[in-house]
Amino acid sequence: MKKLHQITSRLRDPDKGCPWDKEQTFESIAHCAIEEAYEVVEAIENKDYDSLKDELGDLLFQVTFHSSMAEEMNLFTFDDVVDSISEKLTQRHPHVFADKSIKDAKTQTDNWERIKIEERKQKKDIKSVLDDVGSNQPALNRAYKIGKRARSVGFDWNNVSGVINKIEEEIEELKVAIRDQNEPGIEEEAGDLLFSVVSLSRHTSIDPETAIRKANRKFERRFRAMEQLLKQSNKEFSKMSSRELNDLWEQVKATE
Repeated sequence: MKKLHQITSRLRDPDKGCPWDKEQTFESIAHCAIEEAYEVVEAIENKDYDSLKDELGDLLFQVTFHSSMAEEMNLFTFDDVVDSISEKLTQRHPHVFADKSIKDAKTQTDNWERIKIEERKQKKDIKSVLDDVGSNQPALNRAYKIGKRARSVGFDWNNVSGVINKIEEEIEELKVAIRDQNEPGIEEEAGDLLFSVVSLSRHTSIDPETAIRKANRKFERRFRAMEQLLKQSNKEFSKMSSRELNDLWEQVKATE
């Protein structure tokens, strides 16, 4: 870490540093952290561990780069970042670093959430349990966390059946909006439906971002296979009927 910190400091050196690196601010490279995090996820999902090593390094560089800028502004240092996460992990694992006993992973998860609730209560600027749910994270992930926070104070369905009933209710409301050609209503009801589906994923312990990424990859894989079959037959999408395309889709599915 010392070597990486030295490299980052050299890149930011006012006299001998890199012109591009010296110009950067928290705001100008904020998107880079998001991009690097997604590349880490992609490497993991592809089981490409050589790339994972590189992508984790890129993500770590974002941490050191932001820490260096903060140090220049006398806000905090990289050591402060390390101390902060170390203290948090120690506090949230009393069964490891203290005398508290935890019997299984579920009990640990419940205890983790209780500790986080107590931490939020100690923050004077927190007026709602939803206040510190990050607003810039992916919408599906934020919907998951909002629902999880609401559940922490008792506002949630008691079981999966309740969520499924809500989804069916939202589908009917969406149908009405579509029938009435109510464009604002369609958007609102579609949003409510998506939020309810995220709630279902939460109740079934499924990460919605992971689920939709897998669905995207599955669709892409099947669509590419359709393209290849059409190419081999010297046919084009635009000249195929809906039924023919559906049959081709089913043909591709059957080969998986």
